[in-house]
Amino acid sequence: MATRFAFDRPRLPAPLVAAAAAAGGRAQQAYAATDFARRVALAREAIPEERESGKPRLVRLLGETQVLLEPVRRVRRTLEIAPSANPQVVMLLPGFGAHPMRMRYLARQLESAGHIAKRWGLGFNWGPTEERFDQVEQRLLELHARHGQKVVLIGWSLGGLYAREIAKRQPESVAKVISMGSPFSGSPRANNVWRAYQFITGHSVDAPPIAAELHVKPPVETVALWSANDGVIAPRCAAGRPGERDRAVALRCTHMGFTYDPQVIATLLAELESVRG
Repeated sequence: MATRFAFDRPRLPAPLVAAAAAAGGRAQQAYAATDFARRVALAREAIPEERESGKPRLVRLLGETQVLLEPVRRVRRTLEIAPSANPQVVMLLPGFGAHPMRMRYLARQLESAGHIAKRWGLGFNWGPTEERFDQVEQRLLELHARHGQKVVLIGWSLGGLYAREIAKRQPESVAKVISMGSPFSGSPRANNVWRAYQFITGHSVDAPPIAAELHVKPPVETVALWSANDGVIAPRCAAGRPGERDRAVALRCTHMGFTYDPQVIATLLAELESVRG
């Protein structure tokens, strides 16, 4: 018969256990009071499922990895771009977490047609603040004054929301607003990035730090480009409803593809050609 040995577990002195528990409690309280903990709570926020209704499925999100093949495809791509008969001044506004360089290829195609493409002047787009909006507004006014004509605002994703709101503030300086995959309509949580957005920006998508009515159309011509293949933003949120934009144009590109897809470039060139003075 096998002999079983029982070992007594070492027991820590009660005062030491109490002290460790107290220290752990203080550490938890200290963590809970940090900005990092607040951001984590925002990212883990529990919401009703219907608030995310319509967001792209995982297979669509995985489709965004096509951007990794873009450098190879770009080398082999030839775009025939005709000179513009109606040159425009354009300001490009990048999406959330993106740098203006992400839109540089797009800018070059517009420039090859004779348009003047300018950056928004703020580097990475880490979310809206009143100060950033003031800076973008000032950038718009400078471009308008320098070139002596109204500016076309082309905004990708979050950049499109900036474009719409800035156009409401300075409609006399804006010729047209073109949003690309921008969630200006419906639920602000019908997308695959709102949790990351809340963690990084530190505010809820329901309570941005600026006054804005995203669904309200700017008092200038407003065109919404959207795609059923978008893996980030719900297509219906990017297309909008009648009255929230003048026109919605359906494309077949990914969310990242709004910055390089030939169909997007052709659509933008056509939109710029139709700008009225």
